[in-house]
Amino acid sequence: MIDPILQILVQNGYIDEEQAKDLQDLSKTEAKPVRRLVIDQEVLSEDDLLSAMAAYQDTEAIDLGAMTLETEITEAIPASTARMYNVFPVAVDDTSVTLATFDLVDPRISDEMLFTLSKEVRFVFAREKDVMDRISQYYGDASDSVADMIKSLGEGMDDDASLAANSNDIASMENAANSSAIIRFVNLVLYQGVVDRAADIHIEPFEHDFKIRYRVDGALYEMKAPDVKMAPAIISRIKILANLNIAERRIPQDGRIALTVAGKPVDLRVSCLPTAHGESVVMRILDQSATSLDLENVGLPEDVYEQITMDIEKPNGIFIVTGPTGSGKTTTLYSILRRINQIDTKLLTAEEPVEYNVDGIVQVPIDAQVGNTFAKVLRAFLRQDPDVMMIGEIRDLETAEIAVQAALTGHFVFSTLHTNDAAGAVMRLVDMNVAPYLLSSTLEGVLGQRLVRTCCKECKQPYEPDDETMERIEMTRDQIGGRPFYFGKGCKTCNGTGYKGRKGVFEYLRMSGPLRELVNNKAPTLIIREKARELGMRTMREDGIRSILDGYTTVDEVLRYT
Repeated sequence: MIDPILQILVQNGYIDEEQAKDLQDLSKTEAKPVRRLVIDQEVLSEDDLLSAMAAYQDTEAIDLGAMTLETEITEAIPASTARMYNVFPVAVDDTSVTLATFDLVDPRISDEMLFTLSKEVRFVFAREKDVMDRISQYYGDASDSVADMIKSLGEGMDDDASLAANSNDIASMENAANSSAIIRFVNLVLYQGVVDRAADIHIEPFEHDFKIRYRVDGALYEMKAPDVKMAPAIISRIKILANLNIAERRIPQDGRIALTVAGKPVDLRVSCLPTAHGESVVMRILDQSATSLDLENVGLPEDVYEQITMDIEKPNGIFIVTGPTGSGKTTTLYSILRRINQIDTKLLTAEEPVEYNVDGIVQVPIDAQVGNTFAKVLRAFLRQDPDVMMIGEIRDLETAEIAVQAALTGHFVFSTLHTNDAAGAVMRLVDMNVAPYLLSSTLEGVLGQRLVRTCCKECKQPYEPDDETMERIEMTRDQIGGRPFYFGKGCKTCNGTGYKGRKGVFEYLRMSGPLRELVNNKAPTLIIREKARELGMRTMREDGIRSILDGYTTVDEVLRYT
């Protein structure tokens, strides 16, 4: 479906349909909003684009930077609403509020704001920089809005008994979940998670308190949370967004939320788990705009990148990515699929759930509750005339056997496994009772990966490692050649942690004659690993040390994860 902004430009004769399609494809490739691309590619100036969008929505474009605003106007909306939707108030009266924005407004967002603000909402358009500058100028930093929101929630609970809902009364729960205070608070929690680039948001009720934690770069950080009495209403709000049954609190439930946060399209996978003190909710954030699905951007070492790009072009075989949960296996696999996604190749994926939507790839969600298992879907795949298949995970002998059979009959199969290293994946499949001679003849390569935190660029400092550090990484001073090591001192940018962002460390076990022979003879993992090293494989520990010497990460991170 073509982006609404591109439709406007086509209708007004600025571009033709072919150019619109090219811009839409480029937006997906570069993970950039269409609006930003139109300006960067000089299709239209920002002012002309705003005028076109304003005419389309029957409103006007304004010069927000030149306006002087009264305090009464800027207080018309909460800071959390301004940040969540990238809007700024420019006029207010008893019944309505006018908000400046720089992007087309989704009708659902308009309806939600009407509900949370309890006023008619009108939109005008302004330059992106002016809107963002005004939000920063008038609404302080995000921590202020968290404190203010929790304070207003506490006051709201005193004023409105329905907010601290009776968890046994479904109508009461629904009313509380749909109250404007709860909606604003949940929006703030989601906004904060996306802005902090969190991978997961954990909402956990305990007997006497209530925790909200974000997993950022692999570590958990706690956010100031409201009173434990608010937990049922907050959790119910999340369940409503994810289309889950708020009356069912005895069994686990899984759902999905698709929304736009601060102008970015975000998918959240929601998992609800019954506990002794209520439901624990974990939301996995899949920020489509922050994830580049280009193989060049995964961070593979140059030699590994070259080997993989050759191996994935083979007509048949099995390619496995291995590592623990949250190590970026799915992102790597999708980057590979994007690489081979051509008009003359049929690609099918079976996933639980589908994490990234990619044009040209047929994606099937696994749902064991209705009998849609990996094995059942894979058998159906073989009747769909595929060239390439991706299995979310090989979990049992049945799935593994179908993967091997598919590879033997001329298909290329990609999948993941949870093992500690690349060599361990080979013997894991043998332990599942896959015949070694079949495995050795179909397996083409195993990529092992981990994610380590990178030093914060704002506060990283060099130091000379002591003898104990050298001993820990089993290197001599001659081997490091006098190069300094680095650590993050801790600053505002990295919340005092010394780390900002993550990068991958990899090892690539590329199958060859000697290794196939070892697999045939059921050689133990250690022997396979040593043989692979002898043939040129660099282990994850060795790749991690390379990252230390290049100044990307610390000794502690590499030793912790490899």
